Amino acid sequence: MHRPHPAEAEVADELAEVRPDLLSRYATELAGARAAVLTRLWRALAHEPLPWITGRERGRGELALRLADGRRLHGPPADPYATAAYVTAVHLDGQAYDHPARLMNDLAVPHGDGFAAELGHSVASSALSRAGQPAPSAEWPVADWEWEQRVVDGHPYHPNCRSRPGFSVAEQLAYGPEHRPVVALGTVPVRVEDCLVTGVWPDTMRDGGRLLLPVHPWQAAHVLKRTGDERAARDVVFAAHPLMSLRTLALPDGPHVKTALSARLTSSVRDISVYSVGLSATVSSFAEAVAARTDGLLHVTRTLGAATAGSPDLAAVVRESPQTYAATDRGERVVPVAALPTTGLPESPSWLADFTRLALTVGLCLLELGVALEAHGQNLLVVLSGTGAPLRLVYRDLADIRVSPARLARHGVPLPELTGRIVTDDEQALRRKLFGSLVAGSLAATAGSAAALGTALETAVRDLPRTPDLAALLGRPLPTKALTLMRMSPGTPGDQWTELPNPLLDQSW
Repeated sequence: MHRPHPAEAEVADELAEVRPDLLSRYATELAGARAAVLTRLWRALAHEPLPWITGRERGRGELALRLADGRRLHGPPADPYATAAYVTAVHLDGQAYDHPARLMNDLAVPHGDGFAAELGHSVASSALSRAGQPAPSAEWPVADWEWEQRVVDGHPYHPNCRSRPGFSVAEQLAYGPEHRPVVALGTVPVRVEDCLVTGVWPDTMRDGGRLLLPVHPWQAAHVLKRTGDERAARDVVFAAHPLMSLRTLALPDGPHVKTALSARLTSSVRDISVYSVGLSATVSSFAEAVAARTDGLLHVTRTLGAATAGSPDLAAVVRESPQTYAATDRGERVVPVAALPTTGLPESPSWLADFTRLALTVGLCLLELGVALEAHGQNLLVVLSGTGAPLRLVYRDLADIRVSPARLARHGVPLPELTGRIVTDDEQALRRKLFGSLVAGSLAATAGSAAALGTALETAVRDLPRTPDLAALLGRPLPTKALTLMRMSPGTPGDQWTELPNPLLDQSW
């Protein structure tokens, strides 16, 4: 217990070189970071269909897991929607473990070693993220990117919430939004005829017959291997602010730029496919038209332009800032849902119920029309009044929505020319996409516990139209991505799913 993990020592050594003033605070934050990651891992062990867990026994004040090799793992009851770190140790055959990486190593299960290494980095990076935080302020941010800096612990439920393999300590400090840096976002000139461009590419990112494709500095150094000599003095550089997704940054004049960043962040290697660039303008126009059917309750940030030099490693998307949809003269703010817990607003049951009602009204309306949003805490934002009331929603990043031609046809909505993974009539796939991201994701993380989520849902759904989708939400366990199973199944592509207890399942509707 409490022995420094190699990943923690590695970060400490680097920190001593680049920011020695943070060393003491970093060491202090390690215990909380271990508990935060262990809590997320325990949630996965309790609820995901991991093949080496053969049984779960829930007793008074304890959860016991039976492993395939006969060992038993004991810990506290697992609240699938808790965001506070409540698991400080679990016991494997009587031996206590307070570090998730050491637990995973000693479980000795297939693909466990690689995942354990990621858990170690997640703990160390989480402590680093916490170490540099200023004292909490009651003042709300003004700029949209300042809200993104408030999300310190990353994904609320993924054990790899802060795993950033391939990033040195200096790079995390330079590029992580929670460290509040200003990033020198460079550009790479590419001939127009060598690019696929959709929408209207900004004039500020053109140089005669060449496009200036924004490139994240990490990508330039580690993937494109651009040296200092290649980054000529004439290269255009923007002083940009990183957002939660790390690879998307806010430009000085307002728009947001999504860059290719071929690094593994939480679950996936992030890039921008040629497929998504080709569809971006069509999807943006379509989503804007569908959002107009919500009576002003939803806005979608428009994709202004997208371009790729024929490679997912060299591409960019420019889109509106969500702040476009706030009436700042009336004191309105646009807040990413992931940042809502930092406002204190969700502590009010009535506020949480109002927000839940708004989110479900919009999400179910679009699903009925034929569009399933990937409405997790990064993509979904809420417009708050000057007094904090939730007024309407803003959605950004359309790359992972799903569109149902059959549902669109039922409502007389013209089907745009869409192809590939975005198109499906599979009812389960559509509902999983929305319910997994919105209910088991955004709403659950905002509520912070099963009890608070259940109360908010129970209040909100009483006012919603009784549709087949709402019946599916009320009558079944909640779907969610099996994030740990996905990381430990390298031969299985795509999403894998599990089901979580539904706080509404025992209610009479």
